[in-house]
Amino acid sequence: MQAWKEYQEKNKDRFLDELLELLRIPSVSAKSEHKADMIRCAEAFKQRLLEAGADKVEIYPTAGHPIVYGEKIVDPSKPTVLVYGHYDVQPPEPLELWKSGPFEPVIVDGKIFARGSCDDKGQVYMHVKALETLVKTNTLGSNIKFCIEGEEEVGSPNLGKFVTEHKELLKADCILISDSAMISLDTPSLDTGLRGLSYIEVEVTGPNRDLHSGVYGGAVANPITILAKMIASLHDENNHITIPGFYDDVLVATPEERALMAQAPFDEEAYKQDLGVKELWGEKGFTTNERTGIRPTLELNGIWGGYTGEGAKTVLPSKAFAKISARLVPNQQSDKITEKLIKHLESIAPPYVTVKAALHHGGEPYVTPIDSKAYRAAAKAIEATFGKQPIPVRGGGSIPICALFEKELGIKIVLMGFGLDSDNLHSPNEKFDLANYYKGIETIPYFHQYFASL
Repeated sequence: MQAWKEYQEKNKDRFLDELLELLRIPSVSAKSEHKADMIRCAEAFKQRLLEAGADKVEIYPTAGHPIVYGEKIVDPSKPTVLVYGHYDVQPPEPLELWKSGPFEPVIVDGKIFARGSCDDKGQVYMHVKALETLVKTNTLGSNIKFCIEGEEEVGSPNLGKFVTEHKELLKADCILISDSAMISLDTPSLDTGLRGLSYIEVEVTGPNRDLHSGVYGGAVANPITILAKMIASLHDENNHITIPGFYDDVLVATPEERALMAQAPFDEEAYKQDLGVKELWGEKGFTTNERTGIRPTLELNGIWGGYTGEGAKTVLPSKAFAKISARLVPNQQSDKITEKLIKHLESIAPPYVTVKAALHHGGEPYVTPIDSKAYRAAAKAIEATFGKQPIPVRGGGSIPICALFEKELGIKIVLMGFGLDSDNLHSPNEKFDLANYYKGIETIPYFHQYFASL
């Protein structure tokens, strides 16, 4: 619509400046020292929603970080869209790998580099600016609600309770989420599902104290060595996960589904070059896109123990630690996989050590139908601004709250992300292309228009 384009073009510099202000707030939910920053970021989103035209915005405290709720109700009889997003971000470490400060956003080659630029401040803020566009041009034909939380990056431990206790407040006809990626601006796509998650931490203990590696080395098992062997045994020669029963509930994709996935363009050489690897790795019998979309995986997210400071210290450590996550596919349940993983690690531990493992957080896999009204509205919106129909794909990441949203609110979710897989999510030098940011702001109003009219 011409009025939208004119308004967005006139205000695009302000749209960017406002996002940069949000990116300067270090809203790291995993670290207690950022509690005040979390509150500051929630208040900033509240102010921006009010400025965009929301009639009502409230900050709801939780046992953890607060939730921002906002709404613009034009007519209770008209369709209502609930927009979900999160203002918390991943820890920025390792800081030495950033080319600029993680909370000092810079624009290089048309890309915003900052923690949270894509995941998820940049993407959720597109929706705030889309609301503003619709309100200021007097073209909003549906109701819009916002639920923006501050704990997605730590598993949304308090959002479930909030949803359960505020079903009437969150009542809507669909949920719209932009916390995912598309193939590219040339090849738009829509995620039709996300993987679930089981994330645990393991502690392996050998001797009751750190030992001199010369005096005791060769006589006492080193917990780091034992832990490394245990982890290495979790995959076989075909990179198949060896945990008994791990694949029991996996919903195997049909040949038709795999053929549909194969339509997505994929340049393996460019993929390897971007990552700086000579060869790819994964479960035998599946393509790269299948391994990251329709197959479960198990990854080591961190491992440490002993002396890691400057210089040398000849120590045989008492303990070793690891963080391990499993990405899950439809029909797998996070609590069942967590139990299998912990029991397996305990069973394969040799008598030289003891093992303790505990759940960090988890979430269920989610699949959204491509024949829903919300999906059709999203596909039509993308076609309106990109000039081509989006390809349906399975996302490899997780949004833990999706399955709970559908269960508690009884409505379908549409995943309309504008990021890219190459945006360094959870890594140093996270980025978000300005073109994608503005394309999201351009496209989202069409979604609301089509959802209200379909």
